[in-house]
Amino acid sequence: MLAAEFMSKLCSKGNHLHQTEYDDEPIMPLLGLLCTLWIGYLLILAVMDYLFMSHPVFEESYYLINGVDGLVVMGMILCPGCRKRLGCWFLPLLILLFSAVPIITGNVAILRTPYQVAGSTDSTILRNLPMLLMPLLITAWRYGWRHVVVLTMTMVGLRLSTRMMFFPKGDHFLSSVETYIVQVIGFLLIGYFICYLITRLKEQNVSLQAAHTQLIHYASTLEHLAMSRERNRLARELHDTLAHTLTALSVQLETAKAYFEVDPAAAEELINQSLQATRAGLVETRLALKSLRAGPLDDLGILLALRKMAEESASRARLELHLILPDTTELLSPDVEQAVYRVAQEAVTNVVNHANARTLTLQLTLTGGRVALTVRDDGMGFDSLHHEPAGRFGLAGMRERAQLVGGHLTVESIVGQGTAIIMTI
Repeated sequence: MLAAEFMSKLCSKGNHLHQTEYDDEPIMPLLGLLCTLWIGYLLILAVMDYLFMSHPVFEESYYLINGVDGLVVMGMILCPGCRKRLGCWFLPLLILLFSAVPIITGNVAILRTPYQVAGSTDSTILRNLPMLLMPLLITAWRYGWRHVVVLTMTMVGLRLSTRMMFFPKGDHFLSSVETYIVQVIGFLLIGYFICYLITRLKEQNVSLQAAHTQLIHYASTLEHLAMSRERNRLARELHDTLAHTLTALSVQLETAKAYFEVDPAAAEELINQSLQATRAGLVETRLALKSLRAGPLDDLGILLALRKMAEESASRARLELHLILPDTTELLSPDVEQAVYRVAQEAVTNVVNHANARTLTLQLTLTGGRVALTVRDDGMGFDSLHHEPAGRFGLAGMRERAQLVGGHLTVESIVGQGTAIIMTI
């Protein structure tokens, strides 16, 4: 009755599974390993009995029956068609073959082996225990703690019932009962430990799957963020190269048009400057489109590039220039140099095009690990406490550049007193 109850519980547990579930389930490699160990242990017992003992404990029929049982189980494990046809009965049948056959053949062997040969009934029972660990491991792995208890009680009940059929209730039987109690305690402890480990593994698997899902979302977010940053970077590069060049070119051509009839020589000089600015802007635009750093930085370095840019801009706008630069840049990183040059270029361009100023101050200071860039003018300014000029992409771009290198950009401006752009890194 215990065996029937156990089979019923196992099958009811697996009724909801599809018949092909075991084809890809991770338990299949474990079943193959357990069956191999089961057969290997049986071979070791046979070698010990017939090579190292004067009187074998188990007869040849014991090893023959259990050997056939092991090969049948191995064939069932290796045959996908068998697993598919048996469906939810597959594992219960394997557990039954792994447990019932060794128990029955072991009890028969005890009955047919003289006590003085076997050494003791308990030792004969203990020789059979490792084989019964195999169905215990399968049950704990696949079904859980309650089914481990049912399996343990079923195996002990089967052993006791077969013993009671052939043995009188004597000292040897009572000694066997004590052995069975030890077996029950040991099996329950082992089963509980395995069930605990399996539960923890399942919880970790759920956590890993959740973490994997979060990682996918995180990677997708990073990808979109990287694309957005790259678009913004390209927009800044084009603004700081092509837009600046076209703005300066427009101003120079308007001036040349005004001087064309009044002072042809000055108009021609402005046109030549426009051509030179067009060529330089074209070169920088190509470099920007190729995701390279600004051309002047590669050719001159940050200090000479700032000096040349400021002097040319001040000369075109006829501004009084105050240039304060350090003697060395203390090996600034390329990203910091790029940010400093582009912010300075944007700020100077704003002074030339919008400030209506008379003087321009560009100052770069390096003190320890701190970089400070200041671009100041004495132009018309604006009310920076309440609003900034609308539609100015340059201010937003300068702030983004500062933030990308870990810096901060501040705009200070007073109406009628000029503007100061201060970037600190």
